[in-house]
Amino acid sequence: MMSKLRNSLCVLCTALIFLCGCSNEPLKPIRSGEIWPDNNGEHINAHGGGVMYHDGTYYWFGENKCDTTSSAMVGVMCYSSRNLTDWKNESVALAVVDDDSSDIARGCVLERPKVIYNAKTGKFVMWFHLELKGKGYSAARAGVAVSDTPTGPYRFIRSGRVNAGKLPADMDEQAVAVLDTLNAKNYEKWWTPEWTDAVNKGLIVKRDLDGGQMSRDMTLYVDEDGKAYHIYSSEENLTLQIAELSDDYLSHTGNYVRVAPAGHNEAPAIFKKDGTYWMITSGCTGWAPNEARMFSSSSIHGPWTQHPNPCVGPDSELTFGGQSTYILKVEGKKDAFIFMADIWRPKHPSDARYIWLPIQFKEGTPYVEWMNSWKLDFFR
Repeated sequence: MMSKLRNSLCVLCTALIFLCGCSNEPLKPIRSGEIWPDNNGEHINAHGGGVMYHDGTYYWFGENKCDTTSSAMVGVMCYSSRNLTDWKNESVALAVVDDDSSDIARGCVLERPKVIYNAKTGKFVMWFHLELKGKGYSAARAGVAVSDTPTGPYRFIRSGRVNAGKLPADMDEQAVAVLDTLNAKNYEKWWTPEWTDAVNKGLIVKRDLDGGQMSRDMTLYVDEDGKAYHIYSSEENLTLQIAELSDDYLSHTGNYVRVAPAGHNEAPAIFKKDGTYWMITSGCTGWAPNEARMFSSSSIHGPWTQHPNPCVGPDSELTFGGQSTYILKVEGKKDAFIFMADIWRPKHPSDARYIWLPIQFKEGTPYVEWMNSWKLDFFR
């Protein structure tokens, strides 16, 4: 009887080990800046991306880059992994189309896609920065698509600017009164101290009020209460804005705030630890790397405080040659976050590389230290 019981327990334990996805395989190293092959042996093509965790699997979404252009010739790629080092190509999640009347026509600019899951609707929602084909960077739109499954295909819904007709929630009556006095004709020469001061006070917010706020480099964040936020570079890339999404994550509520007005930030990446929101951004130097910035707040609605560059080590003043794109929370581990960045190769876009480094903390403040190689057991 005891022998049968012992055998039954062994079978049960074996089954549980299998179901938990446990493995005796050694952890693989993460080496930033190198070629990262997928299951087909091809370099992962998911640039400016983000990672969503759902039902035991990580899904990495990013821009498919071709060899000679950074315009969108394919669309948004999806890769899946259960261990963050072995990635399966799940193919195109959102495809551009051969119809020049479409917002997502082949040859448009489709950047920084991020996907979040809506527990209320059971839908997977993708937002991205969109520029219309042949229009340069003048459109400055946010696009949204939706799918019933994490890998897609995603159905494009629409694109447009953000929160038309709405003033920022962090503009009080006095600030609105000052805004009313700003006349664009008085600030036709950019980059003067007077112009910068006017931007800080809302000059471009006022200019774009009727048509909606500009939205370029972006990320998404879902808070602990299920509220989702769209964080994007706006006002000619001079000011970050954080805009609340509707309950279905498919539109904006009109509630938004400004972060670091006239500070010239882009490439936002955000996470939360011990009740504090942390955001890492970059300056605006095109494809060339620059020094990372970091901000914190006790509320996602601000106010936000700027901190020194969080990067440490060789080329830290250039964010190790990369630009922030996302901060990934490692599931099942406490306070485990990965800083994700892109090393852009504008002359050979498909050869762009990835930087993934663990976020560490000193006296509660995050920092990112360069490591040539590291493994996930770094997070204890």
